Amino acid sequence: MAPADPVDSARSIENLIAAYAELVDAGDFRGLGELLADAVFGGSGDAVVRGREAIEKTFRSMVRVYDDGTPRTKHVTTNIHIDVDHESGTAVSRSYVTVLQALPDLPLQPIVAGRYRDVFECRGGIWRFVERRFTTDLVGDVSRHLRGGTASLAT
Repeated sequence: MAPADPVDSARSIENLIAAYAELVDAGDFRGLGELLADAVFGGSGDAVVRGREAIEKTFRSMVRVYDDGTPRTKHVTTNIHIDVDHESGTAVSRSYVTVLQALPDLPLQPIVAGRYRDVFECRGGIWRFVERRFTTDLVGDVSRHLRGGTASLAT
């Protein structure tokens, strides 16, 4: 059952969405695995990964990390729309994301833009991701961010 206050639920879900961006940008792939431990994760139409270890492994294998331990990115999440069903203890959200990157020899620039579609569940009064899907809409130069250069999954 979800917390009784819809504002608290929406804020908790927004915080999960923000935590994802912070963890990716910090290069904390173990933390991402924990955040998405109960979730199905993948791009639209792509194979999905499930579980803490698989998600952590996916990010470690796809995202380039630099000497400072980060991918030198900022995930900017906007246009967040959340629908909470308090009776079922579930919620869905959709949002936009723009990923910026800068390196000493690469000026700050957007490298990918897309959309997230998320599903959440409240267990014991705590909201958790149960699904995160990413759709790529616009792609710039992701060669310095992703190994293999595709923006379909790990964004």
